[in-house]
This record gives sequence, structure tokens and C-alpha cells, in this order.
Amino acid sequence: MTAASPTVAQLLPAARAGDTQAMERLLALARPDIRRYALRHCAATTATDDVVQEALIIVYRRVGALREVAAFGGWVVRIVQRLCMRPALAWLRGEPLAQVEDALAWSHRPDHELRHDLALAIDSLPPLYREALLMRDFEELTIEEMAQRLSTTREAAKSRLHRARSLVREYLVPSPPG
Repeated sequence: MTAASPTVAQLLPAARAGDTQAMERLLALARPDIRRYALRHCAATTATDDVVQEALIIVYRRVGALREVAAFGGWVVRIVQRLCMRPALAWLRGEPLAQVEDALAWSHRPDHELRHDLALAIDSLPPLYREALLMRDFEELTIEEMAQRLSTTREAAKSRLHRARSLVREYLVPSPPG
């Protein structure tokens, strides 16, 4: 009888402590989940393989900062979501627009118009939400760093960020009249 493959919970403490074998096994174990998350969150906006590779690099570099084993799955999902958002955030910074094949309404529009719309969407946010969005997506602060700078709880910072992103999405892709 063969021994069961180790789980994330078993590999994570050793990987965080610098065990290279544990890290390699952890990355190999996480890769299929990361790919599935990327396929779900990125749609056609980003090359899935690039997101998977970048997410694995981030996990490798930052796994030591992860405090709770149970948080690993959610942490990886957030990494993928953030990587998938980069093309949209690049509009505002003036970087070339990645192909957005899944948004037909945007596909015919020039990059400068899309950047302008994103800037207007962010500018339309109440200051409380705009500040949270800019801290996280442009300054790339962690939730903890945001909470500290905003003098609030981690949960409140996450809530502000979620609401800010929802409002930007509503601005950019209004619901059909109904």
C-alpha cells in the first residue's frame, strides 16, 4: 500500500520554514487549483498560463507571511483575482490594453477611451471607497496595511474595497434597464 500524498496543511508549515522539497510539493499540489481559479476569474482577459505561473511565483515568495494554514485557499484565490484584474488596472496607468474578448461592448473602443472611463469610474467613488481601492490596487498594500493606514479593522478595510470594486463595475458595465 502506498502512502497518501501530503496535504496543503501538512506541507505548508515546512514550506514556510524554508524546506525546498515541501515548497516544491506544495506548488505542485496548488497548481491545478490555481489553474481552475484562473480559468474562472480571468475569462478571456488574461493568458491563463501566465496567471498560473505568476501566482505560483507569488506563493513561493510570500508563503512565509501566511499565518493560518486554513487561509491558504482563500489567499491563493485572492492572488489569482488580483492578477486577473491587472489588465483593467493597466488602463488607468496608461499601459497597453490587453485583449478583452469577453466584453463585446468594450472590444471596439480605443485604449485611451477605456482608460478615461476607468478614471471617471474611480473618480466617481466616494472618497472613503476611492482611497481603499487606490491603496490596494495601485499602491498594492495588503489588507492589514490598508486597515492600519485607514485606522480601521481588517474587515472594514475589506468591506470598503469590495464596495469600491462593485461600484466601479456598476459604473463601467451598467445593468440593463429592467
